[in-house]
Amino acid sequence: MLDILTVTLNPTIDLSTSVAAVQPGPKLRCAPPEIDPGGGGTNVSRAVRILGGNSRALVAVGGTTGERLLTLLNAQGIATVALHAPGETRQSLAVTDRATGAQFRFVLPGPEWHPADTAHALAAVLGAARDGGLVVLSGSQPPGVPEDFPALLAARLQGRARLIVDTSGAPLRALAHGAGAAPWCLRMDDEEAAELAGTPLKTVAQSAAFAEELVGRGVADVVILARGADGAVLASAAGRIHARSAQVAVVSKVGAGDSFVGAFVLAVARGDSLEGALRQGNAAASAAVMTEATRLCRAEDVARLLPECAAEAV
Repeated sequence: MLDILTVTLNPTIDLSTSVAAVQPGPKLRCAPPEIDPGGGGTNVSRAVRILGGNSRALVAVGGTTGERLLTLLNAQGIATVALHAPGETRQSLAVTDRATGAQFRFVLPGPEWHPADTAHALAAVLGAARDGGLVVLSGSQPPGVPEDFPALLAARLQGRARLIVDTSGAPLRALAHGAGAAPWCLRMDDEEAAELAGTPLKTVAQSAAFAEELVGRGVADVVILARGADGAVLASAAGRIHARSAQVAVVSKVGAGDSFVGAFVLAVARGDSLEGALRQGNAAASAAVMTEATRLCRAEDVARLLPECAAEAV
């Protein structure tokens, strides 16, 4: 199996709890919290582990919160590569209103980075990446990290490892506009894709056409657009594929994207085809929305739902 290295520049410790009802004024008595390591890349590594694979998680950490984050990851059997970062690792809070089922997510910003921190991070990823392996850059970037960081990393990894990027905001826009080197694979959700396209992508065919356009412009070799309940589309030089999502009751959408990436990259690492990896990703995303709070997919649910995630050319 190919080596998998995940990279998380802006990790968090996720706390999730619930209250009888969210309302201003009185003290809201919370249920005992669940505490999980969070951030895009760390969640991808967690999903890989859940699904029976192994990866290494390169995590930018600072202060006592960062030390606790590494402890949480190691307790889940995930090998970590600590990247010492400025400031204190952030925390995030998810609160569910039991009266309505609504979930409120409070996400703190990460500490400010400086150019030397970015250079240190690039060097650390290069040092940890293994020839012929897969590197997953997932999640938000800390303040101060340049928006072209994914392109800078792609340039450094060319000829050594394949880079999968799942990001948003300015870094995603920079990649989509062809700023710098291209990653092997770029994933985004439907809202991000519509923003980049400048128009709603209402149908699977429209999403597939936009993904194909991005591949044609050299944005990435493989482009994946998630469409929620409609599944996901993938475009590459070999063509366009649509894989369906399983029909499940949605409890929480938190972690669906990271579960998708974890299952997708694990399938690629095991030598599966792009179609097979897309189906695995969709099954994992479908499984993840069945779980509460910040929990990811369950392996037994992924296996059970996979037959529903059929794929076809589009």
